[in-house]
Amino acid sequence: MSAPITFVGGKGGVGKTTLAAARALTLAGQGLRTLVISTDPAHSLGDALERGLGDVPVQVAPDLWAAEPDADAAVQRRIAQVADDAQDAVPHEIMPAVHRHLKQAGSSPGMAESALADLLVDRMEEVGDRWDALVVDSAPTGHLLRLLNLPTLLTPWVMGLTRQREKAARAEAFADVVSDRGPDMAEDPLLKRLNERRHRLERAAVLLRQDSQVMLVTLARRMVLAETARAAEQLSEAGFGLAPVVVNQIPGHGTAGPDTVEALRATRERFDALGVVELGLRESEPTGISALRELGRVF
Repeated sequence: MSAPITFVGGKGGVGKTTLAAARALTLAGQGLRTLVISTDPAHSLGDALERGLGDVPVQVAPDLWAAEPDADAAVQRRIAQVADDAQDAVPHEIMPAVHRHLKQAGSSPGMAESALADLLVDRMEEVGDRWDALVVDSAPTGHLLRLLNLPTLLTPWVMGLTRQREKAARAEAFADVVSDRGPDMAEDPLLKRLNERRHRLERAAVLLRQDSQVMLVTLARRMVLAETARAAEQLSEAGFGLAPVVVNQIPGHGTAGPDTVEALRATRERFDALGVVELGLRESEPTGISALRELGRVF
């Protein structure tokens, strides 16, 4: 195993969920305590494994656990946490406005993505302790890129909020001194939470670049290859390690048209240095532990 954390990504419809489950079963078969989770809001990992899944990891095979975090529930938990922190840090009369703002924020674009990223960081930090390996069934390529870059993008934002909160806390502390109430900046719950989040994001950024790899899944089609090539370039430039590219659903010998043959040739050439794993087209989608375990033996 080249990296303990593997993200399986690609364009929608290439079979990445199936391959993520198969990869996880392969790692579990090696005796590694493996967790496979989905960060794609359109969950289908449970369908692939033929098991009902939720937020809490459940064991689905020897040494293999699986989970499908609920993005909406994660958003609501985050909103409740922020509201609790604010309750102790802002005047009582301002709380109705805080609740209105949080309600609007809960439905804003990117909130679910950010909440899922928080859950993912939780699982990443368990690798080496609770899990030996983590396999992430990622959302399509664009979402994967945003997810992987989110800790780096959010850290400056959190640091900015922290500085603003420190300034406000100093002003409050000065007012406390004047009124003889006594300052206690160290107990500021919002400041404490912001600093915790900043340190957490910094750790996540290190884990993503040092202990992770991305396994891109593609098809022998020109347009899919083009998107895969762009994703590979962007990930490499951002410092992420890449596993061999998996070309899925290749038609059998003699049944592939000239466009497919040319796309496969171009894929082999484009990813020659990285490595290419080729998987043939199956008559039916492999689901369930036995079928996925058999598929996982190929790569």
